[in-house]
Amino acid sequence: MMKERKPNRLKGYDYSSDNLYFVTSCVHNRICCFGEIIVGTGRDPSLQMILNEWGTIAKNQWYWLSEQYPYVILHAFVVMPNHIHGIIEINREHVVGTGRDPSLRQPKIKSLSELIGAYKTTVSKQIHLSGFMEFQWQRSFYENIIRDEKSFKTISDYILNNPNNWEQDNLHIL
Repeated sequence: MMKERKPNRLKGYDYSSDNLYFVTSCVHNRICCFGEIIVGTGRDPSLQMILNEWGTIAKNQWYWLSEQYPYVILHAFVVMPNHIHGIIEINREHVVGTGRDPSLRQPKIKSLSELIGAYKTTVSKQIHLSGFMEFQWQRSFYENIIRDEKSFKTISDYILNNPNNWEQDNLHIL
């Protein structure tokens, strides 16, 4: 008998509503394929994430979301060796027009799951085209609804400092 999965999303919450969301998505089996963490040089001896070709794809496709969907605003973001963290905002105020002209009508707002699905699909497709046919994302993703400015600041700091905390990261596999 197959074990039933625990639902990840808040029951009854509309994930297409205007809000800020903290998102984490991992590579299947937590394979470190996006690059590596190295000690910085010169004036900045902190740890830094150095992206390889696949990490660059993961980064570029994140920014593609805001180009593709005018209601998406992106905030703090980092690609780690085997996962990504980011803050994505859905904000209808960034969509202009609701008149009779079809080109000015407000587009259907995708839910957070649909946006992350588009992100993961496009990353996977481009990585497969680059020759890494075995690449897969872990099923689903982790999300947290950001409810206030203090949480936004704490989560943003966590994301931006993630490379420095790689050794202690629970997603870091030796």
